[in-house]
Amino acid sequence: MANRQFQMAKRLEVLPPYLFAELDRLKQAEIAKGVDVIPLGVGDPDQPTPNNILGAMHRAIDRPQNHQYPSYEGMPSFREAVANWYARRFNVTLDPATEILSLIGSKEGIGHIPFAFVNPGDVVLVPEPGYPVYEIGTLLAGGEPYRMPLLRENGFLPDLDNIPPEITARARLLFLNYPNNPTAAVASRAFFEKVVHFAREKEIIVCHDAAYTEMYYDGKKPLSFLEVDGALEVGVEFHSLSKTYNMTGWRVAFVSGAAPVIAGLGKIKTNLDSGIFQAIQEAGIEALEGDQSAVEEMRVLYQERRDTLLAGLKKAGLVCDPPEATFYLWLPVPAGYSSTSFTKLLLEKAGVAVTPGNGFGISGEGYVRFALTVSKERLAEAAERIRKIL
Repeated sequence: MANRQFQMAKRLEVLPPYLFAELDRLKQAEIAKGVDVIPLGVGDPDQPTPNNILGAMHRAIDRPQNHQYPSYEGMPSFREAVANWYARRFNVTLDPATEILSLIGSKEGIGHIPFAFVNPGDVVLVPEPGYPVYEIGTLLAGGEPYRMPLLRENGFLPDLDNIPPEITARARLLFLNYPNNPTAAVASRAFFEKVVHFAREKEIIVCHDAAYTEMYYDGKKPLSFLEVDGALEVGVEFHSLSKTYNMTGWRVAFVSGAAPVIAGLGKIKTNLDSGIFQAIQEAGIEALEGDQSAVEEMRVLYQERRDTLLAGLKKAGLVCDPPEATFYLWLPVPAGYSSTSFTKLLLEKAGVAVTPGNGFGISGEGYVRFALTVSKERLAEAAERIRKIL
C-alpha cells in the first residue's frame, strides 16, 4: 500500500510527462555513450544576450532600491516601455496601467491564466499540435481541453467553424499561437478578424501567444492579434523577451490586452508570486527601447541557418515548406516512419536530436520539428549525417 503521506495530488495524475524533459533524458543517454549529439530539439537560442542589455543589467544591479520587492504588476516604466514598443511595432495603443502586466516568462502567464477564468468542467480550446503548456495549464485548473487540429490543408490554422456548438457553449478560453510553434505557420489578418467575430459571438476569451513575432524572414513582418479591430475587447496577447533578445533564462515577459482579463490574471499572480526582479525589468526596458540592431542581426543569422538546413535536407530527400517565421522547421517524415521512429532513427544512427511531432499532440503525427539553434556549420553537418543514413 502506498504511503499516503507522500501521495501526490490527483491533478498531477492527468498530466503527461513534460515533452522536453523526456527529450533531454533520451539525448543525455546518447551523450553518455560518447555520441556527439547535434541538439535540434528544444527551442533555446544559442546566441548571447546583446551587450546593451547586459550593460543595463550591470548598472541596475548596483542600485540598492532594486533589491527590494518589486511591484506585482511590473514597474510603471517597464509597462510604459511595452506600450511604446507596441505603438512602434504594431501601431497599437495600450494603457500601461490597465492593459499590460509583467510576467515571469510567458510560460508562467499562459499556465496561470486558466486559474483566473476556468472552473472545473469548463472547456478550453487548444491548438494541436501546440505548445504543451496550453493544455497543461487547463488540466491543472480543472478544465477540459478541446483540441483543435492544425492541418496543412488549412494552413495550420484551426477550423473554428468545425467546433461543435456544445463545446463552444462551455468554452471559456481560446489559445492561439502565431507565428506558430511547432508548425512555423503565420496567421493572416482575415483569420484574426474571424477569431474576433468568433470570440465575441461565443463569449470566449482569446489568449494569443505571440512569442515569435520578431523572428521572421524576407521582411515579412507578422501581425499582432491586437492590431485587428475589436481584439482589445475580446482577448490578450502574451509576448516574451526570450527569443527576440536571447533572454530565455532571464524570465521576463508581458501580457497585453483587455483590461478585465489583465485584472483577472493579475489577481492570480499577486497571490502566487512577487513580481520580476527590478534590475531585470530595467534590462527589459533597454531591450525594448534601446538599439535594435542585434534583433535584425538575429533575423539574418536564422535565415542563413534556415536556408542551410533546407538545402541540406533536400539533398537527403527531405523537403518541407520554408518557414516565414520562427526558428523551426516542420518536416514531414519519410514514408514508412512514424514521428517517434524517425526521431529515434535520427538520434541513434545520426546523433541528431529533433522533436517528434506527436509530442505536440496527435495531429503532429507524421512530422518532426527541427530547431535552428546551432551554427549553420553544425546544421550542414546534421543534414549530411541524415543524408548518409537515409
